[in-house]
Amino acid sequence: MELVTISGRNGMVTAPHRLAAAAGLGVLRDGGNAIEATVAVAATLAVVYPHMTGIGGDGFWVIAEPDGRVHAIQGCGGAAASADLALYEGLDAVPFRGPLAANTVAGTLSGWAAALADPACTLPLERLLRDAVAHAEAGVAVTAGGAAIAETKGDELRIQPGAYAAIFEPAGHPLREGDMLRQPLLAASLRALASEGLASFYRGALAQRVAADLATVGSPVNAADLAAHTATHDPPLRAQIRGIELFNSPPPTQGFASLLILALFDRLDADAADEFAHVHGLVEATKQAFLLRDRHVGDPAFHDFDLQALLDDGAALDNLAARIDPAAALAWPQPPQWGDTCWFGAADGEGRVVSAIQSTYFEFGAGVVLPETGIIWQNRGSSFRLAPHGWNALRPGRKPFHTLNPALARFDDGRTMAYGTMGGEGQPQTQAALFTRYARFGVDLQQAISRPRWLLGRTWGEQSTTLKIEDGFDAALYADLAAAGHDVERVGAPTAMMGHAGAIVRHADGLLEGATDPRSDGGVAAW
Repeated sequence: MELVTISGRNGMVTAPHRLAAAAGLGVLRDGGNAIEATVAVAATLAVVYPHMTGIGGDGFWVIAEPDGRVHAIQGCGGAAASADLALYEGLDAVPFRGPLAANTVAGTLSGWAAALADPACTLPLERLLRDAVAHAEAGVAVTAGGAAIAETKGDELRIQPGAYAAIFEPAGHPLREGDMLRQPLLAASLRALASEGLASFYRGALAQRVAADLATVGSPVNAADLAAHTATHDPPLRAQIRGIELFNSPPPTQGFASLLILALFDRLDADAADEFAHVHGLVEATKQAFLLRDRHVGDPAFHDFDLQALLDDGAALDNLAARIDPAAALAWPQPPQWGDTCWFGAADGEGRVVSAIQSTYFEFGAGVVLPETGIIWQNRGSSFRLAPHGWNALRPGRKPFHTLNPALARFDDGRTMAYGTMGGEGQPQTQAALFTRYARFGVDLQQAISRPRWLLGRTWGEQSTTLKIEDGFDAALYADLAAAGHDVERVGAPTAMMGHAGAIVRHADGLLEGATDPRSDGGVAAW
């Protein structure tokens, strides 16, 4: 069944799983605001979409307040104090799986706490986590996507220390589509958070249990690392294009790249959605943005390049846009980034709009499921380079480069749009595709997400730099792109490799519109 744009006025949630969207809507109906609804969504996703996200990962927020303010929250953990080069002696790279990959603090819950510190948030934490606890205890049906990932990745996950096999392969094989996934250990941890508070994960009774679990599996993260962590409130990066101000998360995320792609495309000539000038222009803008991203984006404590100054410099942006050949592709041998994620958004009747994203990096993170608390720990620190200096080099306390970036836009006509996607390297590209379709070419919001998409570079664990394109575009587009020098790879029908996107638009008169991705198990819930 073809999806259509959903509308409402009192509140709206979009998420890549229907149960998470329902959890957020329930909070809105009970008098909660968009921030509180987003926490309910995030908690539920940790239970029903564990292959993509969890409380053992990191999270980032961009929030538009009813008074016009836009601010960002970063729940991003740094490397453990003992995660230095000596720990990895004899290795060429940080492993992608196992305890040595679980080398950074999980910042997601600190982000929730920072967001809920807003005086407008009044619902008890127990209410916000209620659906997540219930689903963890009673169980949820495994989705087709979750079953496929569990089958594909099972060999590298079941051998990791911890409770992965006991929880996700209780009958000795990966759970299949429709099987019930029960997570009583995670339910107990969520109950502890509800009663003890989110800070307990870092400096309370739960923190001691988590630290003991981490020690049992062999992670370098300890109680002192947890206690030292805190979320940060940072000004979002901004970019101005015709009639719209764009916002995204600052470093260590790639929000800069997402903004720069749109700022460069705003300077190009394109008359219609999904024609050559549109697709080619965005792909080439992506290349220019990624070249700068890969030189300058990382933990801001370790670089001093002024990304905001570049985004504010019209002449510099003009010069970058002039590097884009309108008829020919730039050769593209650049190494791609990794990552899998969940984006979700919420809006309330007061005018508050939230764009949020969280992840454990790879599917099931490090593959390490803490044996007593049931928490899947991220492997975001596997992106660190084992080098003494330079970009994203491993240092104790350093925050790793993040593909995560929640996007938000304010239109001169009064609209506010929250949008985003999972997909690692593809996140800025999918954001650019759906945003330009909707904002520049007037495509219906749901169609802007449902229409076929493209991806330059890596997808789902493959090191590849081709331009992957779904079926469904005009037949001439594929030939025109190839003739321009793009290494076109047709990937067939719409597929999850292109991300799980979503969007909410709040109009000046209070009307809410929302859309979700048919490539996901998502839904839009509104009233």
